[in-house]
Amino acid sequence: MAPIATQTPLSREEAVVVLKHFGNYKEQAAGAKTFNRKLEEEGDIDHPRANYINYLPEWVPDTNYPPLETFKHTEHALDADKTFPDLFSTGVKREDLTATIGTVVEGIQLSSLSNAGKDQLALLAAQRKVLVFRDQDFADLPIEQASQYGAYFGPLHIHPTSGAPKGHPEIHVVHRGTDDRSGEILLETRASTVAWHSDVTYEKQPPGTTFLYILDTPVTGGDTLFVNQAEAYKRLSPAFRERLHGLKAVHSGIEQADSAKSRDSVVRREPVTSVHPLVRTHPATGEKALYINPQFTRHIIGYKKEESDALLKFLFDHIAFGADFQARVKWAKNTVVVWDNRVTGHSATLDWATGQRRHLARITPQAEVPYETPYEGKEVPRNGVHN
Repeated sequence: MAPIATQTPLSREEAVVVLKHFGNYKEQAAGAKTFNRKLEEEGDIDHPRANYINYLPEWVPDTNYPPLETFKHTEHALDADKTFPDLFSTGVKREDLTATIGTVVEGIQLSSLSNAGKDQLALLAAQRKVLVFRDQDFADLPIEQASQYGAYFGPLHIHPTSGAPKGHPEIHVVHRGTDDRSGEILLETRASTVAWHSDVTYEKQPPGTTFLYILDTPVTGGDTLFVNQAEAYKRLSPAFRERLHGLKAVHSGIEQADSAKSRDSVVRREPVTSVHPLVRTHPATGEKALYINPQFTRHIIGYKKEESDALLKFLFDHIAFGADFQARVKWAKNTVVVWDNRVTGHSATLDWATGQRRHLARITPQAEVPYETPYEGKEVPRNGVHN
């Protein structure tokens, strides 16, 4: 087995130098260079050890994965009972975070859901965009079992640059270790740490139903922001929506790979670009959503640079400023968040300066090749909600 990348923490001056400006891409990951495995595993008098040693990331150099292969996606939400009997049985509490996005569910264990319950989970995530489940046992399951659970929804994506638990490259680890100050370093070159995106949209078949669960969290801070990109589409005028239909944009993973290289991290698969429609249709609900984000969307096909930049900036700002179709999820022990990456954007917030650890794991099943259906004015999708 190849040796694990050594971790020699960068000085503040060195770290600022490697935080180059890769177009619109904003690097939120701390990465191998700031990772102190000994401190994470053992702790010291001032810092507790990590709660989940088995989920600590490693970066294995000289690991190369082949390009992803296309596959036929099975959309389980299409098979769901729309009354959600397996999710909202007696004793289960449901509270919507906002009118437009987000639902908190208490009184059910995700790990105990039948396949019928998982189908309903996929549909509810598509409808409400983000679901928050408290008091879950997901983090305590063997990693193999958690992976198998996620694989029901599609082949699990292996991230090309992130750290992963030993032997489980399909688990994407979000980790900012004890006393890690790279969030402050990011603010040396950026005015905000917020970076709206849908995950790995540069892939030909990006993710659908996605799982993120907490392992360690700061007492305060480190919340995750979510935005309803279907609602963002609906807020546009009919004439503007019609103009967006038929447009396609390039999504790139090159800047993310270049950023990883600049931090002496790993690139496990050659970076790719893909072309996707600006307006994407969800296969289960029929809803249309804006499918662009400043992290990975680079330019609109057929537009000159100035034209593309102007339109994308308007759409990026529209999504970022849409507080009335956004939600903020505060992490707590044993929380699992499920969202649909096809119609939902999100961003971490690196807003705490206590040096406390933030550690999460993401399971990222891939879905269909993004597609759009023709513009038809006031369309009525399968869930009966007007576009």
